[in-house]
Amino acid sequence: MLIIEKLDTTDRRQVKRFIDLSFRLYANNPHWVPPIRSDIALMLNRHKHPFYEHSTADFFIAVRDGRDVGRIAALENQNYNRYHKKHTAQFYLFDCENDPEAAALLFSAVFEWARTRNLNVVVGPKGFSPFDGYGLLQRGFEHRQMMNMMNYNEEYYLQLVEDQGFVKEVDFISHYVTTENFNLDERIYRIADRVRRRGNLRTLRFKSKGELRQWANRLGQAYNNAFVDNWEYVPLTEREIKFVLDNILLIAIPKLIKVIAHEDEVVGFAFGWPDVSAAMQRSKGRLFPLGIVDLLLELRRAKGLSANGLGIMPQFHGRGGNALLYAEMADTVREFGFESCELTQVAETAVQMRNDLENIGGIPYKNHRVYARHL
Repeated sequence: MLIIEKLDTTDRRQVKRFIDLSFRLYANNPHWVPPIRSDIALMLNRHKHPFYEHSTADFFIAVRDGRDVGRIAALENQNYNRYHKKHTAQFYLFDCENDPEAAALLFSAVFEWARTRNLNVVVGPKGFSPFDGYGLLQRGFEHRQMMNMMNYNEEYYLQLVEDQGFVKEVDFISHYVTTENFNLDERIYRIADRVRRRGNLRTLRFKSKGELRQWANRLGQAYNNAFVDNWEYVPLTEREIKFVLDNILLIAIPKLIKVIAHEDEVVGFAFGWPDVSAAMQRSKGRLFPLGIVDLLLELRRAKGLSANGLGIMPQFHGRGGNALLYAEMADTVREFGFESCELTQVAETAVQMRNDLENIGGIPYKNHRVYARHL
């Protein structure tokens, strides 16, 4: 017998069931990087996660003969809908055994949930914030997931989703480049040097988290202004900005965060993260008691870098801002002895950035697909 249960997010046992499912499904997959369990629990916490200050979500579990076989989240980001004048629902945290009937019932629950709210399209996977990662993995199954900055799934998920009438909405491409092949044209360095000499744009380098924290609010506002043309864009609230930056500062290495400033305003940024995926796999989703120690040690010995968060204000495109960002990124990779860099999840609609990444030696090697279905 197959049934769908709506999760009671105040019941800790039900929340644990929801979280545990993915750990069971991927227990033997060497490419999957487990999320931090408390991070997923926070997504289900209506009192602590800032998403619920303006929006809503519900969670469903598929149970076959007393055993959990699938799960899914249904979201309405009301700020996104107001900003874009749309009536869109999102699905996220979809995990399922290769069980077409269970997948169909899970999505039926999402479709009904959306219809009762007068929403006319469902897109996903798309999460609670722009930093949750987008889409189902469609290419690159043989590569390890980059921490939790993107999703990992088995290949059969694509068929389970497409069988529900979903079609491609947009792809997000991740690029890989070794330090040896990181080829930044000398012309880019010359432009960057010229911009520095003119003095209208400068690079901020941080020695401590305290220094970085002084610029935190301006970084948040810069995010809200840098990505207005992106498919997934929605302005973050002040609380969401604080929530995201607090999480960034928790694991950030200040010297890997580069900020481009015009006078005292942030106009561009490049966030670099040591790849601590191996430590996350060893932690099995738990930071305590030993996971956090291993994670901090991995920060020092990591040989890979994730560049996730490259942005420049639209008005500074073509004025040397992009050249300055790429020059800083190249210097960072070499200065800290990283052997490789992943340029994580660039929307296919960001044609200029994708061309730039390929010009510096980046090879497209992972593809994540966001799907849509009209109701």
